[in-house]
Amino acid sequence: MAPTLTSARWTARHVLITGGSSGIGLALATGLQERGARVSVVARDADRLNALTDRPAPPGLAPFTARSADVADQDGLQHAITELTSTVGPVSDLITSAGTVRPGRFHELDDLHFREAIEVNYFGTLYAARAVLPAMLERRDGTITCISSAAGLYGLAGYASYAPSKFAVRGLCESLRMELRPHGIHVAAVYPGDVDTPQLAMEQPFKPPELAALAGTLRPARAATVADAVIRGIEARRPVIVPGTANRTVAILARLAPRLANAYADRIVAAALRHRPGVSPRP
Repeated sequence: MAPTLTSARWTARHVLITGGSSGIGLALATGLQERGARVSVVARDADRLNALTDRPAPPGLAPFTARSADVADQDGLQHAITELTSTVGPVSDLITSAGTVRPGRFHELDDLHFREAIEVNYFGTLYAARAVLPAMLERRDGTITCISSAAGLYGLAGYASYAPSKFAVRGLCESLRMELRPHGIHVAAVYPGDVDTPQLAMEQPFKPPELAALAGTLRPARAATVADAVIRGIEARRPVIVPGTANRTVAILARLAPRLANAYADRIVAAALRHRPGVSPRP
């Protein structure tokens, strides 16, 4: 018997998820499979992909399909997507969840970290969208959902390499939404805060105290909770999806009252730096 989550909205649609082997992407893959979609995944980690495709599909549902590729490699990503469409069919819905983050102070980070953030987070999103869009335009049907970040709405100290790449994703999605809507294609951007994922665990040792203090004001969300909010947002055809009540409050504050948001953040940063040797933050 198929899970009760199965819905006609997703049945037999080919949903392609980049970065779908862990974190939010994996939670999305699982949730969409349960709803009846045919889910394919592109990610770099071949071992995680093998573990994913080795999972037995629930009764009556399609198994996962996967290919290994680096989203920053346009030719490699295009080849992987071509193979997946040959196997599963044209992509009905694209979700770009692949991403990278390396916290650190601007003057202490290597140039490589800035370049990698743009190549993976922005160009990885752009390349995937360009690969699936022609078929969507031909059918006049499809959705493109890009996982940005709360840092794509409000830049934080310690995220000087990460936030600009997520702002770029935001700009791309806003432009595409307006351009593609007349052609029957829905585009959404997702702005999650911290989510309890392997990526969050990997970045913790690199967070400067001021970023850790800012991030500590909100509890990390569960990946499954964020995935459910994203899926419901796509179903409702929302152009902006901000999971979590507290995260939405921060996003609204940053957009509507930036001076108040900045003053609040500045106080947290000053407090975090107060006990750092050689640093005397301005009052």
